[in-house]
Amino acid sequence: MDVVILATRGCSHYQNFSKELDDIGITHRITYAEDNPELCQSLAIRHSPNLIVDGNVIFRRQPDETELREFFKRIHQN
Repeated sequence: MDVVILATRGCSHYQNFSKELDDIGITHRITYAEDNPELCQSLAIRHSPNLIVDGNVIFRRQPDETELREFFKRIHQN
């Protein structure tokens, strides 16, 4: 599973978002919108942060930890 936080460098939320993913044991990487304009355009991303899983935008905002746990629980059940 490829889990990516796509954020702008000036986003004040992505570091906390990353910590929450760490806390629930989800391996992920951070990608910056400024370095990937084609990705932002192809996924119609206009705000930061975003959670992309296997190439699909799952959240277009910072979800709370409960939402993250529920999402990844559903993924692991399938």
